[in-house]
Amino acid sequence: MHVLFVADPLESFKVYKDSTFAMMRELQQRGHLVSACEPAGLSWQSGGVVQAAVRAIRLTGAADHWFEVVSGAHGESQRALRDFGAVVMRKDPPFDSEYFYATHLLEQAEREGVRVFNKPRALRDHPEKLAVMEFAQFCGPTLVTRSAADVRDFHALHRDIILKPLDGMGGTGIFRVRDDGLNLGAITETLNRDGVQSVMIQKFLPQIAQGDKRVLVIGGKPVPFCLARIPQGGEVRGNLAVGGKGVAQPLSARDRQIAEAIGPVLAARGLLLVGLDIIGEHVTEINVTSPTCFQEITQQTGFNVAAMFADALLAAV
Repeated sequence: MHVLFVADPLESFKVYKDSTFAMMRELQQRGHLVSACEPAGLSWQSGGVVQAAVRAIRLTGAADHWFEVVSGAHGESQRALRDFGAVVMRKDPPFDSEYFYATHLLEQAEREGVRVFNKPRALRDHPEKLAVMEFAQFCGPTLVTRSAADVRDFHALHRDIILKPLDGMGGTGIFRVRDDGLNLGAITETLNRDGVQSVMIQKFLPQIAQGDKRVLVIGGKPVPFCLARIPQGGEVRGNLAVGGKGVAQPLSARDRQIAEAIGPVLAARGLLLVGLDIIGEHVTEINVTSPTCFQEITQQTGFNVAAMFADALLAAV
């Protein structure tokens, strides 16, 4: 099978930890062909089909020059997406207007006959911060609002809170406000842009000290190990992008309960790969755009996450 990955520029990959790279490597090792394009290369014209500026690649096994282009003039060629056995959407957030438009182009490609993972409509229907609302029984106290007054009331009730933008990733824009309420007004104004942008506020969960756990769910089934991303140096954020330490560990009974309740629901909607963020007993986010941590889990436990993904992908096509 020939699999097309829609992703960020290949030259930007950090292959020692990149999950998309791990997917590509696993598929190539099984004898499948791999190509890549960027969302900017997607196009459609009336009377035609969705196309992309595609590079067919071969992974070299080298750390630096990790891929080589195997076909296409000047490294790229225009290809119809329907010519591929599967398309895997792996563009990193933010989920901005261009990401939104890309999902519509990919949905048109679906109508033309190709299978896309994760399903474009499901990507639109499950914003990563807001998707937790459907599964409120697994969440800690949470508020989504534009209102500064609502934020003040939430803080008055819970006394120690986390504020974050709905379109953030990698821990960007996250603030903690403790019992003294220091800078709550200024932080709220910054995040809600004086009332024109919605913000998520959650009760601070002290279990973050043991890690913000990334629980991967593939084809509706949980990977048996998660990656606990543990804050370092006084940080409140455990995200690897801001220096958190990743420690792989078996799923707890609660982790598995949450994953087995949420996973099949989302898989039935076309979300082949989901990353649940769990602090203590509570889900804080549901990641659907490009969940990561494949390589960290595999390196520390020996469980081949990419192989589980490849099995699920091939079974779904």
